[in-house]
Amino acid sequence: MTLALRAMDRLANWADLTEAAPSCGTGSALRCDRAEIAHFHTERDVDLHLTTWAVRRFEQDLGSATAVQLVPGAQWVTVRLEVDTDIDLLMTLVSLALRAHQRCPVPRDAPPARCTAARTAVPAQPTAAERRPGG
Repeated sequence: MTLALRAMDRLANWADLTEAAPSCGTGSALRCDRAEIAHFHTERDVDLHLTTWAVRRFEQDLGSATAVQLVPGAQWVTVRLEVDTDIDLLMTLVSLALRAHQRCPVPRDAPPARCTAARTAVPAQPTAAERRPGG
């Protein structure tokens, strides 16, 4: 089972999340009562709707995480699942996303924020394998 499927299975059991079709039309999604939270686009890439507030508040921490890709000005980040600990990071960030959406709810009539699937991300940090000497 891929890391994305394992993560999706874990998150699908959260009471605040339900499976849905993603607004971008690619992959599968999870949403809370008012907003899309996560899009699973590939076996390794998950777009996560953190909100503008959360991205700004945690931008430095997010930017230093090797599994996270930021798109300037976006409310979404991409989490690259390469190792088991990336699933743990995703779980933490989904919890943060749910809190952010409770703190600053998206109005029901607001158009959906675009995920990062088709946008240009800030270059990714090296993977764990690339950081190892000789890797």
